[in-house]
Amino acid sequence: MTRAHVGLGANLGEREETLHRALEIVAQTAGVEVVAVSSFRETDPVGYLDQPRFVNAAAELETSLSPRDLLDALLAVELDLGRTREGARFGPRTVDLDLLLYGDAQLDEPGLTVPHPRLHERRFALEPLAELDPELVVPGRGRVVDLLAELDSVR
Repeated sequence: MTRAHVGLGANLGEREETLHRALEIVAQTAGVEVVAVSSFRETDPVGYLDQPRFVNAAAELETSLSPRDLLDALLAVELDLGRTREGARFGPRTVDLDLLLYGDAQLDEPGLTVPHPRLHERRFALEPLAELDPELVVPGRGRVVDLLAELDSVR
């Protein structure tokens, strides 16, 4: 079993309800166990700013799925909950499930990059990860608490 971390976000509809439902579906996925979930937090959008605020969280999973199979399962959950990929990049969405970390793996394949390529720049993803495990290491980048401190120093 591999420890993986997933970022959750939503800014359309019943945001928290959708994220809870996403977690339920992920937990029902064969080969996946939801071990812990951070608190939910409201955050400002990043990139495309003209949209509603997000609710973000992170989940720690134990999985026997490969990184690609886990990503496919997450994308299927998004689709099941009404996610479309139309409109502006980084625009509004009913649900967003990002594979942030997969053990200590560093992968760069078509459609799959682990750790998530912008994780070290995103407070809304780092803070819930730090809540789950302050000593968690982002491979190739360092501890999440140190990455957060770096973001604080450039504010």
